[in-house]
Formats: sequence, C-alpha cells, structure tokens
Amino acid sequence: MQVISARKVQEQQVEDQPDPRDYLPDVRDGLSRRERIVLYCLHETQKELGGRNVPTAMLYGRVVEYIDMSVDELQSILQRFVGVK
Repeated sequence: MQVISARKVQEQQVEDQPDPRDYLPDVRDGLSRRERIVLYCLHETQKELGGRNVPTAMLYGRVVEYIDMSVDELQSILQRFVGVK
C-alpha cells in the first residue's frame, strides 16, 4: 500500500483545477489567455501554410500543445472571433 502525504494530495487537487486567469479578459484588448493562445497558434500555422486557411483539426492540435482545451471550447472561441452567436 502506498502512503501519500496530505500536501501531495493538495498539490494534485490544485493542478486539476483550471487557472481562473485563463478565462479573465486582459485590460489591453479584452482577450483571455485561452483566446490569445488560439490566435497565436492560428497566426503561426497560417504563416507555415503560406497564408492559406488553417483546418480546424490542425489548429486544435497546435492549441492543445499549449493548453488543455476541449474541441467545443475551441469551436466556441472561433465562433466568437468570426461573430457567430
């Protein structure tokens, strides 16, 4: 039987909770950290593809390298960027 300290359990619980700063909009432009990561990945991938459109699946693969995000959340962010409700 493995003995786990209370501190280790508490650290694990903190890691499992999302950082609230990921969802707070920045004062400068109103983008959250998650939205900024999506835009950064979109821009970098678009440069790699020579300015062509970026498939959503490819963008999702790049985004999850930076932050844990569901497909639905990415779709929601992309819809907000293009103005679809």
